[in-house]
Amino acid sequence: MTDLRHHGDAELAPGLVDLAVNVRAGTPPAWLRTVLHEAVDASAGYPDPRAAHAAVAAAHGRDPAEVLLTAGAAEAFTLLARAVPARHGVVVHPSFTEPEAALRAAGRPVTRLLLDAADGYRLDPAAVPEDADLVVIGNPTNPTSVLHPAGALAALARPGRVLLVDEAFADTVPGEPESLAGRTDLPGLLVVRSLTKTWGLAGLRVGYALGPAELIAALAEQQPHWPVSTPALAALEACTSATARAEAADAAVALAGHRAALLDALPPGVEVLGQPCSSFVLLRVPDGERVRSALREHGWAVRRGDTFPGLSTDHLRVAVRDPGTSRAFAATLAEILAGAPVPAPTAPTSEETG
Repeated sequence: MTDLRHHGDAELAPGLVDLAVNVRAGTPPAWLRTVLHEAVDASAGYPDPRAAHAAVAAAHGRDPAEVLLTAGAAEAFTLLARAVPARHGVVVHPSFTEPEAALRAAGRPVTRLLLDAADGYRLDPAAVPEDADLVVIGNPTNPTSVLHPAGALAALARPGRVLLVDEAFADTVPGEPESLAGRTDLPGLLVVRSLTKTWGLAGLRVGYALGPAELIAALAEQQPHWPVSTPALAALEACTSATARAEAADAAVALAGHRAALLDALPPGVEVLGQPCSSFVLLRVPDGERVRSALREHGWAVRRGDTFPGLSTDHLRVAVRDPGTSRAFAATLAEILAGAPVPAPTAPTSEETG
């Protein structure tokens, strides 16, 4: 049985270079740390979400009634599973497993729609059953790094159906060309976003959902009082400012170059699956379980693939880092695949990380 509760942080251990978790390295930035420190100092009182709520709504051009602040994107999945009595939920895989886990925990029937590697893990809207009253898909999708066209996702929306689009990695794509976050014309569309990846706030648990006011209200009824902490609210307000959004856009452009450097460095025998567009790539290697174990022995943590429905032990998800780190990783991977002795790991020099 697939372990839907396994996530990349379980791959980490002291001394390992982290290629298993898709949080941008070097974050949160200094200015955001200052915001968080000030928010901790102001945490004696109960959280006041009004400023953060207004900031998120303004950033996406939404009515405030169409915005729900959440303790991370994962909370939104649980709220939806509890609030929407879906009779036939369809989760498009391979994808982040928390939505399916939340649906199953709430007793909702779930069908998996497995996309095909031979087709680049691209979505065919016609493959989604007509009777599905809940459809879940990521865009870009974790772990395939595939970016689906907005039109293909919009084609899934219809009256009587909730369409949940997980956009936790949307801001890793320059310009966010396929985002549906600003769409208010699609019935039942719920877009979930996160600050975790670009801003390095996994431990803070901060995200939000955008959707029709009546659906947002139903989800809000499932929340306890004060679900989002004062530091998380401060982060939401700060990271949705025009200045922060511009910084995130610059980071997405830089990421594209770093991803290209990783792909260029990969040795023969490694298959890159799909057309990666986000902060990670999905690889297939022969004898993947041995390769992953050997990588750990030589200082590298990567995300195992077999806990994603539709993938196997030969699949590895690798986070994009700076080019020097990627070249060092690729050199170790090449030695492992060749069966040759691997030199002891060394930290990349400043020249290598440029």
